[in-house]
Amino acid sequence: MADQIPFSDEERVASRPRPKTKVRLTRILIIAAIVVLAPIVAAVATVLLVVAHYSEGLPSVEQLKSGYNPPQLTRILARDGAVLADVFTERRTVVSFQEVPDNAKLAFLAAEDASFYEHQGLNYFGMLRALAANLRAGGTRQGGSTITQQVVKNVLLDPERTMKRKIRETILARRLEQSLTKDEILNLYLNHIYLGHGRYGIEEASRYYFGKKARALELPESALLAGLVAAPERFSPRKSPERSLERRKYVLGQMLAKGFITKDLYDQVKDVPLKLSPASDVESELSPEAVDAAKKALDTAAGPSAQRGGYEVTTTISPVIEAAARRAVRENLEAYATRHSLRPPYTQTARKEWGKPFTGKPLIHKVYVGTVDSTDDRLGTVDLRLGDVIGRVFLAQESRYNPGGLTPSRFAEKGAVLRASIQAPWEPGEKPSLRLELGPESALVALDVRTREVLALVGSYEAIPGGLDRAMQARRQPGSAFKPFVYGYALHARQITPATMLTVPASPHDPRDTTTKKESVRDAIAKSDNAAAITVLRGAGADAVAEWAHAVGIESHLGADESLALGSYEVTPLELAGGFATFASGGDVAAPLLVKTITKSGHPVELAPKPPARRAMDPDEAYLVTSLLKSVVTYGTARRAQSLARPVAGKTGTTNASKDAWFVGYSTDIVTAVWVGYDDALPLGPGESGAVTALPAWISFMKAAHEGRPVTEFARPSTIVTARIDPSTGLLARDEDGAIEEEFLEGTAPTEMSPPPDAGAPHPAEARPAAATRRDAGVPQDEPPPF
Repeated sequence: MADQIPFSDEERVASRPRPKTKVRLTRILIIAAIVVLAPIVAAVATVLLVVAHYSEGLPSVEQLKSGYNPPQLTRILARDGAVLADVFTERRTVVSFQEVPDNAKLAFLAAEDASFYEHQGLNYFGMLRALAANLRAGGTRQGGSTITQQVVKNVLLDPERTMKRKIRETILARRLEQSLTKDEILNLYLNHIYLGHGRYGIEEASRYYFGKKARALELPESALLAGLVAAPERFSPRKSPERSLERRKYVLGQMLAKGFITKDLYDQVKDVPLKLSPASDVESELSPEAVDAAKKALDTAAGPSAQRGGYEVTTTISPVIEAAARRAVRENLEAYATRHSLRPPYTQTARKEWGKPFTGKPLIHKVYVGTVDSTDDRLGTVDLRLGDVIGRVFLAQESRYNPGGLTPSRFAEKGAVLRASIQAPWEPGEKPSLRLELGPESALVALDVRTREVLALVGSYEAIPGGLDRAMQARRQPGSAFKPFVYGYALHARQITPATMLTVPASPHDPRDTTTKKESVRDAIAKSDNAAAITVLRGAGADAVAEWAHAVGIESHLGADESLALGSYEVTPLELAGGFATFASGGDVAAPLLVKTITKSGHPVELAPKPPARRAMDPDEAYLVTSLLKSVVTYGTARRAQSLARPVAGKTGTTNASKDAWFVGYSTDIVTAVWVGYDDALPLGPGESGAVTALPAWISFMKAAHEGRPVTEFARPSTIVTARIDPSTGLLARDEDGAIEEEFLEGTAPTEMSPPPDAGAPHPAEARPAAATRRDAGVPQDEPPPF
């Protein structure tokens, strides 16, 4: 038996089996660690998976780091390249961080994210608070977004409120904080945020509400803008000055609570009166009517891509001529206001010409007579009762009727009558926004005779973008301004000559006097004789006159009845000017041209095809119409136009009760139409007519538009013949005593000699030129003339 080797004590202890309790403890600890760590690991893994999932397709923040590039602007240019307007999909002017005053930065921080410079893009406490509020409400009611998150949402993501968007926003917020500095993020926010009325960014909002650049903002103004972010339209000072001022005070209180301003400064500014700039001053476009028309042309030519901007639209508008047109219209309307005592202060409790104050429920966009209910100098408002509703006039927006800038209490007394219209729907308990409608409106359109390019386009006194352009969009009765088309057709059809004698009432304004007299066509149109025009229309045929008026440029519907001779069918100033341009150009018809070119990145965009020019009447026929219309200026209803000291032709127009006043006329270079009237067809008042109400604006404009242009006479075609005639008979003059020289189309001059004084008056048929023939169908050559 081999010798056994003894074990040491240590070896004996080590070789003993371990107690079962220790093994169990180890296992428990391992299991516990797994139980504790597994959810954490799972949660981390879940977060990583969620982040990875929602990170797919995320926009890169590098585009913001490399440069802020919002949608491009589109420039609307005048014919000389001057900018008429910058058009944005989102109206925005980007400014540098240094151009924003500190008071504005602090106001927005206090209102939206006071700890912006302390957190890393996410405000976890605010997010939890918003989550609790939303759970209590059972839906999304409150946001916990930081300024960084708002930049992400507005610039990189869509604004929808979903959990997916919130997760993506959180991911991008952290990335944005890692890529940009705090100042850069805040600058993006200030340039991108929506602040109401289509204005994006602090610069455009400052210009719109206060008429100044952002760098000039004062603390109360900055606080008001910062207060708009939560609900721009609800807190708009133009819609609800009370809510706007309450919100401003809240922002100032937040600035005080956060230590951004002192108590003394807070006390100084918390009750500062609201001062808004007039909207027309903020909108600085020279011709908003042309801009609106250019945008429509761009939409037609470029389609949906027009909304992204980047285009350059060149119009035919001449800045100098356009400015003269706007000035002429405004000065003319101001002269009307002086004639009719439409200047503040307004104290009259009744105006016969306006009628009685309205009773009942008013509708939007209709004009009513109301009475002043109250005024508020602090808010700058006049409350006006229109029937069952009390509306509000913001006096800062009514510079036309308050040129001296009177306070509301000095502008109008309680109980005074004013005319106004409701501008937009309103909610119960609110006061609808009103616009004063005290005086008439006006339109002016000027065309280049040769090219038909629109040189000037004025559709209102106010020059508000998006407003009603009465030059192109409003149709009104032209009155006697339509008569040239009646006489023009009769000349064209060889039915009359300037010397044709017409039988008209001897006393047109006295219905008891039934006697008649003879009057030449030239005298009839110069004096705007209604009976003579109806007589010519009867002989020519209303159907034929309407068809011919359409042929020479009138596009609106024209009825075939006797009222056509008196201009009872409505037309626009633009088409009336275009029709007169046919006479001025020698008979050529061409569509007015407002947009010359559209380009993008230097490449032309194809415009809608323009109807080809065509000839509607011979040059000698057009010249003879011009010759007749020169008589209107020489000795007729437009004698004031002689002050231009150059050859011009035109026609006045006044409708029944003087609801519309017109003058349409032309030189060898420019044709211009001027209309004046109330939108709701209120009579212009006693003594108002085309010669009094519209002609002065036409003269003022034409004088400015022709400055520096040589004086030129209308070219007389060689086919025009002249003859010495007896003005009492329209026949060839027997002697030179009292004879006048008259112009005729070739072959239409009279061939008969006027009878001796003692031979008696000739038969009316003898006054008709021997060579005159009818061109309208169905009338025999030998049929006795209707005149």
